[in-house]
Amino acid sequence: MPSTGPGLSTHSRTIGGSRFCYLDSGGDGPVLLALHGHFGRGRIFAPLAAALAGRYRVVAPDLRAHGHSAHGGDPGPDTYVADTAALVDALGLAPAAVLGHSMGGAVAYLLAARHPGLVRALLVADMTVLNQRPETEPVLDVSGWPRRAPSRGALGAAVEAHGVPDAGYFLESAAEFDDGWGFLFDPAEMMASQRAFEGDFTAEWRASRQPALLLHGEHSFILTAGTARRMAAMRPGTRLVRFPCCGHWLYDDDPDAFAAAVGGFLDEVYAADGTGGARAPAR
Repeated sequence: MPSTGPGLSTHSRTIGGSRFCYLDSGGDGPVLLALHGHFGRGRIFAPLAAALAGRYRVVAPDLRAHGHSAHGGDPGPDTYVADTAALVDALGLAPAAVLGHSMGGAVAYLLAARHPGLVRALLVADMTVLNQRPETEPVLDVSGWPRRAPSRGALGAAVEAHGVPDAGYFLESAAEFDDGWGFLFDPAEMMASQRAFEGDFTAEWRASRQPALLLHGEHSFILTAGTARRMAAMRPGTRLVRFPCCGHWLYDDDPDAFAAAVGGFLDEVYAADGTGGARAPAR
């Protein structure tokens, strides 16, 4: 799994009394705001930032209740969207291309619908609009996951013992505390957040008008092939790209193809309107 690499710097900003941490690749290119999914961190987009270096400035925050950003409050769609809009305003990023994976994809298309002036282009990586049974299982039960373990490896083994085939994604949010290894997210907050995203978001998906790219992993357990096709068909200006042999974490399963699809789409968007000029970094 990816870690913070060369060219990425870590920052924090207090907005509305809440602290938000984010990674910033810097540079003068147009901004790509990258939003992770449940249990994740902004650092998952480090390889993408490296691949797009010199072309696009990637800003990847830890969303509320994740990573080193603020905890507390109501971890649901309205809060995540308000937080993201406030961060875009505070850093002077608008209008930014916004990429979201999984839950971050829902935040991205909600942001595009509610704050169209902040979003130049929309990129959704493997997120459905039918986040409910029987389409998918919308909630991963983490209520019984260990609070602490003696090592990072032991923490991963404990998670896998709860039925998770590969704990690698979750271990990106592992950290060493005074009393052992644990996660930066709180299981109770994650349960509440996942439940808040249950439902049918079709109307919200159709409500925005920015050019959009929908990325679908062939073996995804979140976004079915049929729903991906319907999402592309029902929303004008949406392009669907399928990633064969990839699962839900397609950015990790095929990072080169993922970066090529994202970068190529952004190149087209900015070439079409001539707005891809230099942009000074806001820190």
